[in-house]
Order: sequence, then C-alpha cells, then structure tokens
Amino acid sequence: MDQCFPPLKNDLLLRAAKGEKTEHAPVWVMRQAGRYLPEFRKVRESHDFFEICRTPALATEITVQPVRRFSGLIDAAIIFSDILVVPQAMGMEVLMNPGPEFPEPLNTPEDIQKLRTEVDVEKELGYVFQALTRTRKELNGEVPLIGFCGAPWTLFAYMVEGGGSKTLQKAKTWLFKYPEDSKALLLRIAKVCVDYLVGQVKAGAQFLQIFDSWAGELSPHDFDMFSFPSLRFISAGVRERLSAEGIAVPPMTLFAKGANYALASLAENSGYDVLGLDWCVDPREARRIVGDKVALQGNMDPSVLYGGKQAIEDAVRRMCAEFGESKGWIANLGHGITPGVDPEDLRWFFECVHKYSRVTTQ
Repeated sequence: MDQCFPPLKNDLLLRAAKGEKTEHAPVWVMRQAGRYLPEFRKVRESHDFFEICRTPALATEITVQPVRRFSGLIDAAIIFSDILVVPQAMGMEVLMNPGPEFPEPLNTPEDIQKLRTEVDVEKELGYVFQALTRTRKELNGEVPLIGFCGAPWTLFAYMVEGGGSKTLQKAKTWLFKYPEDSKALLLRIAKVCVDYLVGQVKAGAQFLQIFDSWAGELSPHDFDMFSFPSLRFISAGVRERLSAEGIAVPPMTLFAKGANYALASLAENSGYDVLGLDWCVDPREARRIVGDKVALQGNMDPSVLYGGKQAIEDAVRRMCAEFGESKGWIANLGHGITPGVDPEDLRWFFECVHKYSRVTTQ
C-alpha cells in the first residue's frame, strides 16, 4: 500500500478478534455513524443519502462524528457507506426513499443480462476507497477503521425483491424455482464482494465485516445450500488475494443475523475470525458451541437503549457476565442502532461496557 497512515494507538479490537485477552472488551455499534446523531441529520438536510456515500469528504465526516462525540469510549470507526453500493456497481439503480428501492428489480433469470458482465470496482466504487483512505488519516490512529460489504444472499434478496420485504417471497421463489441460476448469481455477487473488500483493505480498512442481514430467513438446509458457499468464497478469496500481494489479512467478521443454528459450522469452516451474534442467542451457549475457534461479537438487544439508564446498565452487566472475561469478545449490539436512540443513552452503554467488562478481568 502506498499510503502512509498514522500509527494505531488503540488496537483492542484487533487483539480481541485474534482471541486475545484485553483490558476491557472493545466496543463499537453497528450503524454507529448514522441517523440517531443530530450532527448526521444536520448533514442530511443538504445532501441525499447516496450523495454522502459518493462524496469522500462527507463520508469521512459522518464516519468520524461518533468517534469525535464518544472519544475514549469506542474502539472502532466503521466507514459510512451502504451494502447496496455493490448492486449499484453491478449496474442496478438503487434509490433511498427513505428505505432502499430498486426501480427495476430482477424478476426472472433473464434479467441477469441487465447486469454488468465485468465490474471494475476501482471505477464503480473508488469513492469508497477514497473515503477509507481519507478517514484513516483523519482518525490519526485513535481507533481502527472497519470496512464492510453485504453478504451475497442479502444483496441477492434486495436485488430480486426490489427493496425490503417481510416474507422475501420473490427471493425465495428464485431459490426454489431457479436454484442453479440463483447459485450462479450468488457467486457472481461474491466475486464482486471479494474485489471490493480487497480494495478496501488496500485503501486503509483494518478490519472487515460481512453483513448477512437476512441469513435467518433461510432454513438450515437452504442456508447451507445457498448462503454458506458464497460466504466461504469471500473469506477464502480475500485471504488468497491479499496474501498473494504480500498484504496482511485483517480480521474478518461475519454477522449472519438469525442463523444461530449455523454457529458450529460457521466457526469450523467459514474462514472468518469473528462471528457476530444477534440478541436471540445466549452468549454462554454460543461460546460452548464455537469454543476457541473464533472470537465473538455482540449482542445486546438494540431496543434496550430505549429503556433508560438502569435497564441499559442491567443488560450490559448481564451481557458481560455471560460472555465472561474479556478474551475474544467484542462488545456490540445484536443488530444496528435505531434512529430514535438518544446519543447520551448510547454513551451510557459504552461507559457500562468499560465498567463491567473491565471488572470481569480482575
């Protein structure tokens, strides 16, 4: 890499991802750069969502906002972007009104022909790489910078459904009616994800997370059949590509929301260093299942942040006790923070993690 970045002052996240014992559990939250912050909403008053994603200076500002606000309390920044920039790079139009909308979704396998046969990620997603490099320098080594992408099954579902869905009827119809076409499209998406993640590391990302937000909508059999192979393809592909170029492979986290039935196989065979947990699994059970094969991340219910300080403190204390000593654990929510949260309640969450995860190591 050509960039000369400031030395990292806080490596708790990276050490925990390797399974090491840390002074306290490193903590960050999914969607920590976003709508719950008044400073973010101020920027949104004059810029639309994807304009911010595509403007490196704005993406950097949004990424750094929570680090600035909660300085000394959070242990990572995650680049401000969206998982749906990958479908955009593949040639699909995506709008945010206010949720994601695809004016021309993939209705049948014939529609795959509308996608670009080859995706030049530098050309299509170079703005993310520029934002990563700029942000890494702006952080001045205060915390590591996380890059990410959506998992192929989750992206596939959006591309077919045309937006969010409670049933994923169209996407599942594809899987069962056109299984081979579905597998081919999932692999095609996975190849773009590999290129994209490799580019993010070269641009400055120090940690990678793959979001399979709709993993839990699949049965165990269908997860193994359709999602797991593409997830494994990504982890193996990123490692191979970076290693071949002599670039250190950063820790990689897989957050397969709702797929707690797959923890054993994911820990054994997926190729990820960290598994993210939603709030519907007991951390003690998760640790029993995965052993020391992977680190864990999670998993307080995000809605607890609406319950007031006592509820937050009680939940954090319990979470810290359930995860045990601060070894191989990254504290987080069990899904993304939601827009109505008071930033001061999130601050209290961070403070409680510092307090109670530190206590467990004594």
